[in-house]
Amino acid sequence: MKIDFVITWVDGNDPEWLKDFNKYKNNIGDTRVARYREWGTLKYLFRGFEKFTPWVNKIYFVTYGHLPNWLNINHPKLKIIKHQDFLLTENLPVFSSHPIEINLHRIEGLSEYFVYFNDDTFITAPIKSERFFKKGLPTGTAISHIMHIGEIAHIVSNDLAIINKHFNKHKSIIKNFWKWFYPGYGLNIYRTICLFPWKVFTGFYNYHHPQPFLKSTFEEVWQKEEELLKKVSASKFRNSQDVNQYLFRYWQFAKGDFYPISYKDSYKKSKYIEVSNYEDAKEVARDLESKKFQLYCPNDNLVEVNDEEYFKSLEIIIKSFDKIFPEKSEFEK
Repeated sequence: MKIDFVITWVDGNDPEWLKDFNKYKNNIGDTRVARYREWGTLKYLFRGFEKFTPWVNKIYFVTYGHLPNWLNINHPKLKIIKHQDFLLTENLPVFSSHPIEINLHRIEGLSEYFVYFNDDTFITAPIKSERFFKKGLPTGTAISHIMHIGEIAHIVSNDLAIINKHFNKHKSIIKNFWKWFYPGYGLNIYRTICLFPWKVFTGFYNYHHPQPFLKSTFEEVWQKEEELLKKVSASKFRNSQDVNQYLFRYWQFAKGDFYPISYKDSYKKSKYIEVSNYEDAKEVARDLESKKFQLYCPNDNLVEVNDEEYFKSLEIIIKSFDKIFPEKSEFEK
């Protein structure tokens, strides 16, 4: 099985990007600096790939057009993809991840089996390909949930509306009974049991980590919801009418196109943390150096701190990454 990785990245300090950003930023949408800020940690993502996932086929690096000055673009596994290579010209430039995410299947040469990475989702311990794909299916932990909380709650609601439009919840779960009631979910099975009387999918237990997808899932959803996805593709900034990558994850759950893995493998070996202050940064440093997580996401939420605390927080995180990845990878010049 050829498994590809796809990474989306932006450098908010690039002069050409800033020129476009300032031209369009008065449009209604999410224009916060943390959405586009470059931490300088991307190289550790590639070091993790080289050290822990030698089995990856190709790595598609998706960018506005700029590249890190340290990146070895001649690495045989690396493919540079610019937005203009797979997004419609009339929709460019875009400053939201959503138009990019929902069009990933258009990347030329991309395998049927791929894992989508945000640039803050790291592999920090050995991991097998079976963590992402097993018996020809993307892995997943299908656990029912009431609702998503947080700033993208409205977008998740849009995703769920599409799922409930196309799938009968009870039929989907009964048809794939042992995928929904897999013993490895542990007590979390009771979440699905308690919510089963509701006629519609009320939500799915989410996580913000590398996500395995079938390219054919994207093609199927586009066939069913082309008008909506075209509208989102033309959205330059995030807005309340969007859908995002979770739509395709949920579709795989509702259709039964996934292989169940345990709650431990999905959640206990992974961690997501919003880094809002120096104390959070210290927690990230402890976690990274403990080496107890396979997947780790320190999300930039340093928006209400002064410059001193921001750079102090970033420094301790980078020092910890250096401790677990002290050597340059062949993806670096």
